[in-house]
Amino acid sequence: MKESYGDITPIMALRGLSVFPGMIYSFDVGREKSIRALDVAMNGDQKIILVMQKDVVVDEPGPDELFEVGVLAHIRQVLKMPGDVIRVLVEGMSRVQITEFTQESPYLEGICEKLTEDKYRTSHAKVEALLRYAYQLYGEYTDMLPKNSADNLLKLMTSEEPGFVADFLAQNCGFRYDDKQTCLEILHPVKRLEFALKTLSSEIEIMKIEGDIADKVQTAMNKNQRDYFLREQLKVIHQELGEEDEDAEFFEYEQKILALHLQKEVEEKLLKELGRLEKQPMGSSESAVIRNYLDVCLELPWNVYTEDTLSIETARRILDEDHYGLQQVKKRVLEFLAVRKLAPDVTGQIICLVGPPGVGKTSIATSIARCLGRKMARISLGGVHDEAEIRGHRKTYIGSMPGRIINGVKTAGSCNPVLVLDEIDKLGSDYRGDPSSALLEVLDGEQNSTFRDNYLEIPFDLSKVMFITTANTTSTIPAALLDRMEVIELSSYTDEEKLMIAKQHLLPKELEKLGMKKGQVQVYDNAWREIIDGYTRESGVRNLRREISGLCRKAALKFAENENTKRVIVTASRVEEYLGVRKYVPDTMPGEDQVGLVTGLAWTSVGGVTLEVEVNVMEGTGKLEMTGSLGDVMKESVHAAMSYIRSKANCYGIPADFYKTKDIHVHFPEGAVPKDGPSAGITICTAIVSALTGAPVRRDIAMTGEISIRGRVMAIGGLKEKTMAALRHGVGTVIIPAENEKDLEEIDQTVRSRLNFITVKDADTVISTALDFSKSKARESAPVLIPETKTAEISLRQ
Repeated sequence: MKESYGDITPIMALRGLSVFPGMIYSFDVGREKSIRALDVAMNGDQKIILVMQKDVVVDEPGPDELFEVGVLAHIRQVLKMPGDVIRVLVEGMSRVQITEFTQESPYLEGICEKLTEDKYRTSHAKVEALLRYAYQLYGEYTDMLPKNSADNLLKLMTSEEPGFVADFLAQNCGFRYDDKQTCLEILHPVKRLEFALKTLSSEIEIMKIEGDIADKVQTAMNKNQRDYFLREQLKVIHQELGEEDEDAEFFEYEQKILALHLQKEVEEKLLKELGRLEKQPMGSSESAVIRNYLDVCLELPWNVYTEDTLSIETARRILDEDHYGLQQVKKRVLEFLAVRKLAPDVTGQIICLVGPPGVGKTSIATSIARCLGRKMARISLGGVHDEAEIRGHRKTYIGSMPGRIINGVKTAGSCNPVLVLDEIDKLGSDYRGDPSSALLEVLDGEQNSTFRDNYLEIPFDLSKVMFITTANTTSTIPAALLDRMEVIELSSYTDEEKLMIAKQHLLPKELEKLGMKKGQVQVYDNAWREIIDGYTRESGVRNLRREISGLCRKAALKFAENENTKRVIVTASRVEEYLGVRKYVPDTMPGEDQVGLVTGLAWTSVGGVTLEVEVNVMEGTGKLEMTGSLGDVMKESVHAAMSYIRSKANCYGIPADFYKTKDIHVHFPEGAVPKDGPSAGITICTAIVSALTGAPVRRDIAMTGEISIRGRVMAIGGLKEKTMAALRHGVGTVIIPAENEKDLEEIDQTVRSRLNFITVKDADTVISTALDFSKSKARESAPVLIPETKTAEISLRQ
């Protein structure tokens, strides 16, 4: 039966629990809607409708996600708990059915009808039997619980109402929430009791199975204890037989751990692993893993530091002994030593040496370690793709080991070594992770004091380590990683520097290596220059070392063939006798000024080179051809130059429709070599104007600079290497952007004294300087109106 309950009452959704009529129950309330509904009820008649939601996962259930049948309850007590949680004690009053939701926000509110129990005609004997069976089942249920209350059983046995007994069982036994809802919706008392007994019987069977499983687990634990007892007996037998005593091994491990005086966290971790080792069966695979882990941890140089040698004069002497030139790098190393001398606790200084191959990046790092008196380890990062190479592998994997950083510290044997991270620009990344991201923590002075290797799982202090990284270029180094390092650039060696390096360092080392005395091989300066110009083409001295090695081997052969030979003298005319035919023909300028041929300057990973640009103009339909393995940026430079020339065609006497009637072919020789970059912009523009006007280009001029479509000349990089290439080519004047004038201070004095530099801001200045319009064919048909420009000529000849 239904009885109308006309008042609008707050509604609270219950998640996974229910309250039955006549039952007192407490629970916690944390959801905002539920708390608001509770507040409204407390401010009114303290009545609230409690109804279960259909899906316990839903956090904000609506009317469609709630069951229709619930319980009208009276709020007896409300307590505020920590963390915005309210504990409420309620007493169920009667079953109700929600007929209408009058409000959904900010809390649920609705109208309900009271549900009365059906009258039953079941015989008294059957009801009595069901009640006795209920008492029996509940007694079994409570006996299986770890904590049982006699009060509940007594309360149950004092009732003879089948409806109350069914509600009591559903409330106090571990029924599923959907079974509780079913029990709530059954209005017939006897049928409700029958359903509750069936559900409770099933619950008891499940608990019996759980008990059997627990007994089996306990039996297995007892077996483990028996095995432990037998292992202890086996240890005694091994001792009687004079075999290895594991207790002595464990004691030795413990003494080693305690002797290191480690941090509390680290010491506790190692002792815990030792405790696990003691519990392992003899010969188990897990014991081998733990032994290897402890051995690795104990081999690390915990609290072992070398004392720094902070003598500035000694450091300067060592650097000058090991390297010629490199003044900027040497200055930075001496500054580092000075700071260490004044503030020994300064950390986080990380140096990145950037330069072409063979200029001495790795060897300067070795010299730094020698200056400081520190131990050194070198870690090659070229081609590393796996993050675990840096951080290590989890020790649960077969064959796991620490990462390269921890291995480097272990190899060095101290906590403050010099670690050289070689070829950091050649790190890769794939599905196994990004090693450069793992290096962010390693190279951050604020974080690496607690570096955690995946294998060690304990913090290791890297803040005292001096990291020196090397790279050929910074373009491939991630910005976040580059930001953590102080970049020092090592530029290409000049020919004079190579000559001095060969005389003072390379030749003496090769003679010593081959067992010859210092004076047995004598090389004149003109021979050195012939070797450098004709047999090497590089920024560093690596190939030069190979040529010197070949020369010394030829000399050794002469000494071996003729014992009367006391000395081998090498002059320029005899270089070919020792090293074979000259490998590189010297750069030569054209015999006369030519139309459409301009000498540009380019930077490569092995130094600066000259780059000729050739342009041909033919009658056609306006096609623009570009050949020579050009990259996208260089092609865009060609189009930018064309746009500028079209805007200035009248000034240079070029037909306004040349882009329709002429085919233009721009070619860069050495077509198999890929080329890219914007710095050939003014070179391309000058060559095209020359080809269109017929004005020859001065052959003694080389140029470099980026061009915009408005004719602005913008800054470029690699000026030092490019000017060296210009000097080797034999030009006398170099055109550079005005923005690069400040970079002239870094150029070698030999180069500055033998070249004239013209700084320009716009392409008009470049064209008026490089082209001879007096011989222009366009001049015969139309005057050439070159805009007035100012040139800044910097003469550095001495």
